[in-house]
Amino acid sequence: MSDPVAASDPASAGLTADASHAADAEESTRLRRVAIVYNPTKADQRALRSAVEFSLSAARKDADWADPVWLETTVDDAGQGLTRRVLDEGVDLVLAAGGDGTVRSVAAGMRGSGVPMGIVALGTGNLLARNLGLPFGDLQASVDIAFTGTDMPMDVGIAELTRDNGASSDHVFLVMAGIGIDAAMFANTNPQLKKRVGWLAYVEGGLRSLGTKKLHIHYRLPGQQAHSAHVSTILAGNCGVLPGNMELMPDASLDDGELDIALVQPRTIFGWLAIWRKVTWENRVLRRSAFGRQIIRFTGSDKARMLSYLRGPSVHVEVEGAEPVELDGDGFGEVVGAHFWADAGALVVRVPARS
Repeated sequence: MSDPVAASDPASAGLTADASHAADAEESTRLRRVAIVYNPTKADQRALRSAVEFSLSAARKDADWADPVWLETTVDDAGQGLTRRVLDEGVDLVLAAGGDGTVRSVAAGMRGSGVPMGIVALGTGNLLARNLGLPFGDLQASVDIAFTGTDMPMDVGIAELTRDNGASSDHVFLVMAGIGIDAAMFANTNPQLKKRVGWLAYVEGGLRSLGTKKLHIHYRLPGQQAHSAHVSTILAGNCGVLPGNMELMPDASLDDGELDIALVQPRTIFGWLAIWRKVTWENRVLRRSAFGRQIIRFTGSDKARMLSYLRGPSVHVEVEGAEPVELDGDGFGEVVGAHFWADAGALVVRVPARS
């Protein structure tokens, strides 16, 4: 039983108040720190530094900020190691400046830290930026949001990949992971064409991949029986918007602790055209109105068999024969199995402040 005298001791209460005031004073006088992890092959360093200094000068009107820490990614460290190192040293904000690979690598380092990540999208797909409603192509606006935006906890996708030799490894994805034709599409995309026309190069890579054989997979969601299917690809999505006004997974949410699973099973080229119509017209336009949803109900039975959806916190996938896998558009070799799962609320990102 607690001592009622001690609990109401004015001296004890005074010490507690003094300690609280001291902590508040220390916090108010502490210099805040920001680190920028950037890909030198994507970023115009002079323009990026100028944008950061402009936003930082505005931020210093409300708080004391130290000079920024600049960390350049390399072939050996795409951002994960650099980010963990600077987190160990103590920072209040990390900016990831580069393409989807850089953003994913920095996020892998920040996972579970609670420190907010700002995104300066400088890549071809800019997948996460699209799904978060962040600007790309406007450097200053991106950096401003990193300093002044709202903190949003989001899920992180984890891919536990199993190779044909039995070796396994864990990797982060933020938007989507897939086994099958989607991975072949990214692998077949011409890098020079990608530099010239951006994400449209993926269309050419996709056309070159249409002849890819179907996969025989076995998949299982938690608490359910295992199922088998022949598919062109199986996708696990944390969010569903892709370049080209495609909404592949219209119900996917970044903060629901679950993954949306898509099984893509067209039989002919006309099946692919029907899927294209579904992800660019039905998912993005028709389903937003009651009348549009009625149209989908009357016309969508065939497309439902070609593109079907599941949802769960995780999915185990086994493949008969090694097949290519991709995470957020980057190839990760071939696998015979994968366990995709959502790490709920593991990353804090800066998004535009609501007006």
